[in-house]
Order: sequence, then C-alpha cells, then structure tokens
Amino acid sequence: MAKTIWIINQYASTPETGMGGRHYYLSKELAKQGHKVFLIAAGYTHLLRYPPKIKRRFKVEFIDGFRFVWVSMPEYQGAHDKKRVWNWIDFARKILNISKVITERPDVILYSSPSLIPFISAQRLAKKTGAKLAFEVRDIWPLSLVEIGGYSIKHPFIRLLQWIEDKAYRESDIVLSNLPNAEKHMIQRGMAREKFEWIPNGFDLEEVSQAEPIPDKVLGMLPKDKFIIGYTGTLGAANALGTFIEAAAITKDNDSLAWVLVGKGKEKKRLQAKSKKLRLNNLYFIDAIPKKQIQTMLSKFDICYIGLTKDPLFRFGVSPNKLFDYLYGGKSILYAIDSAEYEPVTEAHAGLSVPAEDPQAVVEAVLKIENMSVEQRAQLGQNGREYVLKNHDYTRLAEKLATVLLDE
Repeated sequence: MAKTIWIINQYASTPETGMGGRHYYLSKELAKQGHKVFLIAAGYTHLLRYPPKIKRRFKVEFIDGFRFVWVSMPEYQGAHDKKRVWNWIDFARKILNISKVITERPDVILYSSPSLIPFISAQRLAKKTGAKLAFEVRDIWPLSLVEIGGYSIKHPFIRLLQWIEDKAYRESDIVLSNLPNAEKHMIQRGMAREKFEWIPNGFDLEEVSQAEPIPDKVLGMLPKDKFIIGYTGTLGAANALGTFIEAAAITKDNDSLAWVLVGKGKEKKRLQAKSKKLRLNNLYFIDAIPKKQIQTMLSKFDICYIGLTKDPLFRFGVSPNKLFDYLYGGKSILYAIDSAEYEPVTEAHAGLSVPAEDPQAVVEAVLKIENMSVEQRAQLGQNGREYVLKNHDYTRLAEKLATVLLDE
C-alpha cells in the first residue's frame, strides 16, 4: 500500500545542485514503488555547488517522481564558519511550519544527521501528525567533533548535542545508519538493539549503465601502454592521497606503472606541489569530469584505489559512494581503509585490502595485482560487480528501507 514519507536531511541535494546522493536516490526509488515522498532540505549549505533560487520561505519542485522541498536559508562561508550553527537552528525553526507547503500527513518521518538540532523539530512534527519517527545517522555527532575536532565533552554546546543524540536513540521508533558497526556506539548511548537497521549507501544502476564517452582532450592526458592505478573523486584531506603519491614515489623507477588522480578539491595544489618536489614523472593529474563519464574513466584503469586517513571513527565502518562506482566498474580494487571488521572488498573478493596510510603496503598490493594473469584480474572485477548489484543497488536498498519504515 502506498504511504506518505517525509525525509528530512538538511544537506540533501539533486544531481544538478550538488552530488545527488543517498536521499535523492532513495526518494526516487521509493516514488517508483508508489509512495508519496517529500525530501526536505536546506536551500543553502556549503556542500551545494549550485544552490537553488528561493524567493519565499519554501520552494517545492517535482523531481523524478517525488517532491523536493527547499527551505530558504542564510548563507555562510564554509564547514567551519560559526554561522553554520545558526543554520541548524534556523532550519529547525522553519521546518516546524512545513505543513504550509506539504498538506499530506506523513505515515513516517525519517530525520537524517549529521545536524542534530533539527531532530527536535522532526520529533515535534511526528507527534503532531501521528507519524512514526526514524532517526538516521550518517556521521556520528558529537563524537566526530570530540575525536576529530578536539572539542571537550564538557563544552556546553557538545553537551547539548549529546543530549539530543541520546534522546534520538531512546525516543525514535527506528534508528538507521549507513555505518555497519554504528549500533555498538548507539547501544552505549541508550538505544534498544532491536531498533537498529543498517542500510548502506549505494549506486544508481540507471545512471552508471549510461556512461558517456570521455572527450579526446581528456583521454590524451592518460598515460599510454601503462598499468594504471587510478583514483576518481574529491582530492580532500580525508582521502589520504598523500599515501597515493608516496606509493608513486616508491615506484618511480618502475616504467610499467602509472598513477592517476582524477578530480578536484582543497588538497589538489598541495598534492601537485608534493609531486613536483618528489620529481614524479609517473603521476598524472586530471581535472574533475562529469559523473556520467566516471565509468568510462574507470574502464581505463587497471586498479581502482580508495583510501582514507587513520580515523578512529572508522571503527564503526564506512560507506564511501565511490567504492560502489568502483565495484560496478569491474576492475580490481585496492582498499586502503582501516574500517574494523567491515571489509567490503575482501568480502566481495574484488581486490586487496591494506592498512590505511601505508604506502609500502599499497605498492606491494599493486605489484601483486599486476603480477596476476589477465583472467585473474577480470575475475576480481566480475566478483565486485556481482557483489555491488546484489547489495548496493539503490532499487534494492529502497525496498529494504520501505520494509523497515513501513513494516511492509
């Protein structure tokens, strides 16, 4: 039976305004199932590349079978701007009046982190409408602010966020996460074990199966007749691409190997400077390409590299979107992430896993894969594609989400 679902994620976006991402794809698939879906998000965040133009407090757009509700928000300068906190408060205040543009009463409201303050408003909306309330955690706050940001657990604002997090675990009807081991933390904070469900990130099969060709100019930038270890995505600090460059440095006298970074980000200039300092002629930088060309680029690689820094929070598992693009791409994967017992590449038999930020281990894994036969590498790629189609297609993930939220 068709139901009405409200999904509230302050940082949601469409492919045109940002990354698209988890809730856009889940909303699209839930709508295909016949549900009436409203995805509610801030009209301005630091993650939006092209924020929508909003003349009034709310703007409703019908997109891919569901309604995207934008909430007008003040601008701020970046992730660390203190005005970002005001955005959380303002978003929380404004969504209390969301019924002015959404007249359909929800059967369930899914509120997604990391911003915690608006959860209070989501809970009030659920009580007012009689809807079931689900709380989803994609980034564990305030733990992230304490372990990475260096804030004291005694800081008044951290205490406020901790109170909200604990309240959400205790009082929500359902608790979800894309982090497979998050329940360990949640149970310690007061969640009943039976509330928890793991729904990982995924990929849109329709999107990846319609790969566009890469322009000749970009193709010309790729090394010829080399065994290519490639990375596509954001060139950010968390991606541990210094390790990638250090591995390239170790193998700079190996004429068969080439290392390729495709993307943009705050770390790009620093990485280019490091490459220049090390005088690497086996490392290639290529500007970011449209998402629809990613699969074509992956087809040019022999190994797809994914890494993250040694972050203690990764003990709860990770769910990086690019991993699922890599798996679908059907190439051997080198997974350089310490994600505790969650090792998807090993589970899928799709490549090799090595410790995070260990360039020598990366090199050894690269050489091991290079020395495999063509048939062995093809089998790793086939294993990865079969695994991701079975476990991470957003069509299937949305079916699971509907079952969890609606007891279908």
